[in-house]
Amino acid sequence: MNTEMNLKEEPFLLEPEALNACVSCGLCLPHCPTYRVTGDERMSPRGRIVLMRETESKEFNPTSEWVNSMDTCVQCRGCETACPSSVPFGDLMADTKKALAKIRKLPVAIRGGLFILDKPRLLRVGTFFIGIMQKLGFLRNSSYIPSGVPVFRRKILTTYSSTDPVLFTGCVMEAWTPWVHTAALKTLDFLGVNVALSGKKVGCCGALHEHSGLRETSLKMAEKVIDEMPTSGPVLVNSAGCGAMLKDYGKLLKTDKAKRFSDRVFDVHEWIAQNHQLPDKIEKKERLIVQDPCHLKHVQKSHQYVREVLAPFVEIVELPDEGLCCGAGGAFSVSQKQLSTEIRKLKVRVLTEMIDGEECRVVSANPGCVTHLQAEGFEIKHPLEVVAEYVAQLSGPMTEEL
Repeated sequence: MNTEMNLKEEPFLLEPEALNACVSCGLCLPHCPTYRVTGDERMSPRGRIVLMRETESKEFNPTSEWVNSMDTCVQCRGCETACPSSVPFGDLMADTKKALAKIRKLPVAIRGGLFILDKPRLLRVGTFFIGIMQKLGFLRNSSYIPSGVPVFRRKILTTYSSTDPVLFTGCVMEAWTPWVHTAALKTLDFLGVNVALSGKKVGCCGALHEHSGLRETSLKMAEKVIDEMPTSGPVLVNSAGCGAMLKDYGKLLKTDKAKRFSDRVFDVHEWIAQNHQLPDKIEKKERLIVQDPCHLKHVQKSHQYVREVLAPFVEIVELPDEGLCCGAGGAFSVSQKQLSTEIRKLKVRVLTEMIDGEECRVVSANPGCVTHLQAEGFEIKHPLEVVAEYVAQLSGPMTEEL
């Protein structure tokens, strides 16, 4: 159906230089998950850029097909890694989403979810009841469900200095996977690092709001995070999506304060690998498959540090898909469920071939990837959960809980 949508007051104003950087070479196509599963040029990076160029015309009025082409982008940014012309596709898509948010409403489920993310108490209550329903046998097919009812405990810090790092706990990870924060604390404890927690007062980073085009909301959330966090010391993040967002605050807010904050942000594996001597390699190693989250590989470009932190303990098995997206994409698996499922099938096929009947765990440094792939029955953990297991063997039982 070719229904025209009314373009309201604010135009798209996409950067012409960025649009013209694409030469339509097609090298991005194998790295685009939506193109891989549809074969439709309108669902490829170069196809979307062709459509974006239409916004430069005064007569432009987006049709439902045009909007669908943009809404079906996972925003994995795998195309940027493959692009020889360094087209800033992620920025173009983010600005496109911002403009679209002003001319059409997001699905109710997405709006409701985004509203809850910045309400820690509401998120905690909702998570508790979802966990209960899951234990009773309901909602098992959903990829965005915590595995059981979380236990909320917090490590008590004795001393803390302005040079010590702060672990950003976020929203979903604090509510649904607090054990990942526990694993991070145990690993950092083993390395002799005293670390504070950002906690509920700081709250959500705004990544999913930004990906949905809610730029004004995401900027307010970014300002809140910066204002509530300490003004010195490293900021460590164990969620790839959150880390990418926090590192982007400087560019989004365009203030010196935000830029200084972003300069202090590190993926937790990145900071550990760069600042600490890891244990000697152990003799007997399990084989472990590493699934790279898109925002760690293609945006932060810090995925190699996961391997450096894991290397003393495990034999790393690389996937032969060049970091192709798993289909989670934050809210993408909710708003584009069918496409998300089809993309996941590509990842499932590769994982199944690599495991091939062996006992082989999978790790991924992003909660969205973890829950999305767990729905297919894989045993998948955060890398630091595995590291925490091994350092516990080296240092004895550690009882402190998050």
